[in-house]
Amino acid sequence: MEQTWRWFGPDDVIRLNHIRQTGATGIVTALHQIPYGVVWSVEEIEERKAMIAADPSLGLRWSVVESLPIHESIKIGEGDLTPLFDNYRQSLRNLAACGVTTVCYNFMPILDWTRTDLAAPVPGGGTSLRFNAHEHAAFDVFMLERPGAEDDHSPEVLARARAWFDKASEDDKKKLLANIMAGLPGAFDRYDIPGLRKMLARYKDMSHGALRETLARFLREVIPTAEEVGIRMCIHPDDPPRPLMGLPRIVSNEDDLDFIVNVIDSEANGITFCTGSLGAGAKNDVPAMIKRFAPKVTFAHLRNVKKDPDGSFQEAEHLGGDVDMVSVVTTLLEEQKRRKDTGNPNWRIPFRPDHGHELLDDVGKKTHPGYPAIGRLRGLAEIRGVMTAVASMRQLPV
Repeated sequence: MEQTWRWFGPDDVIRLNHIRQTGATGIVTALHQIPYGVVWSVEEIEERKAMIAADPSLGLRWSVVESLPIHESIKIGEGDLTPLFDNYRQSLRNLAACGVTTVCYNFMPILDWTRTDLAAPVPGGGTSLRFNAHEHAAFDVFMLERPGAEDDHSPEVLARARAWFDKASEDDKKKLLANIMAGLPGAFDRYDIPGLRKMLARYKDMSHGALRETLARFLREVIPTAEEVGIRMCIHPDDPPRPLMGLPRIVSNEDDLDFIVNVIDSEANGITFCTGSLGAGAKNDVPAMIKRFAPKVTFAHLRNVKKDPDGSFQEAEHLGGDVDMVSVVTTLLEEQKRRKDTGNPNWRIPFRPDHGHELLDDVGKKTHPGYPAIGRLRGLAEIRGVMTAVASMRQLPV
């Protein structure tokens, strides 16, 4: 599998030469400076490509776009969407013209990933991302004061949420809001409480079924263009895979993935299989899911989580959480062999070590939450070891 690394562009404190030291050769990046809904021009794409390839000795290439974001109006289905669909299609054409042909995206309303603690302790002094169910409930019920929010949380979680809120300082509340907003790494908007309430109001009548229909419309609008120009789109699962703040989630489980891949049967309509996002769902059998959807997996995010009974979870070591990573990697390697044997030119599946613990010299550095260098380097090394061992034992192409 192609070993890749998420890079947030020229302002990322982790430099391209550092990435090459990890063993990765594929770069996963996006033009975060461009507002949602605006066309990515050929000139801007080529500028980023040239930046990545500037030092030929590194052997790096722009392997995957993550993400080409979808404007919120498309998700809601409001107004005249023709200009937004036109712009998205033009961005796909421009990427294809520049030879960047794998595009990861998500369809999560308002927020991308959501955590309540960006520095939960791990043994030895490192930190990791964590989602505390009671802190999310405290935010939803007592800070956001969303009507009906109490019904979405268990009595036990609500009791702990009340206790947290009653003793929380204003700084504690500001930090919780900032942590929740951190899941928008490339967005221009960061909401305060009134701003978030205003955004949530736009989704007031949005059901699970209605959001599915806006996604289906998006796929029908853009997948034919993607197929025409040789782009492979791959949707990222919800993180976490459950409704949040009254917002429906539609890329959370096996049924959701089945719906998506059947809207349009095309190689251009694929999945970014994220073991951490799907692994946070108590009912998701991740190894079984990847076996079922392996032919539709275009890109993989490999990370792990440990879940608690109340719905809380914490980012775990890449090989140490609830997900059987050896089984997942084995399935991906077997799928690669199937593609190669059928003559598919896109037989290699790019993957990246997703998220990572803050460890050693990374502790306290200003990196994007979840994206320190050393924790991801550890994860990549562990997964590379699994990949190499499985491939050797089963005589599979790496």
